[in-house]
Amino acid sequence: MASLVSVRDIMSKNVQVVRPDTTAQEVVATMSKFDISSIIVVQAERPVGIITLRDVLEKLAVQCLAPRAVTAKQIMTSPLVTIDASATVEEAANLMVKKKVKTLPVMDSDKLVGVLTYTDIVFQVPTLLSVIKSLRRPAQ
Repeated sequence: MASLVSVRDIMSKNVQVVRPDTTAQEVVATMSKFDISSIIVVQAERPVGIITLRDVLEKLAVQCLAPRAVTAKQIMTSPLVTIDASATVEEAANLMVKKKVKTLPVMDSDKLVGVLTYTDIVFQVPTLLSVIKSLRRPAQ
């Protein structure tokens, strides 16, 4: 069944984006406002990076950097791992495991059209839970 479901069918279409020169403070405020755990960084309407809550913690909080003085470009993860909207959810899950990412920006003809997270897959196609289980952090 999972091989019949396309990424387009379960992705989130309302993608929040920021520019590389956006301050980290604005990035966090946007993530908080929309209750999201990642945001895509775009330059000239092309995705160039992603900022996750983990990036914020590791690159801002742990290093005690001033959120107003740091830009999105300085804390984003790049290069970006993306997937085509026509790919199957099974392909997406396998790519997430292979690349060790929990969020995939979704592209259609070089245009950002959505975002797919591992939680989207778990809730929409639970048969793939065993595939993406390895993305969970092991208990410490």
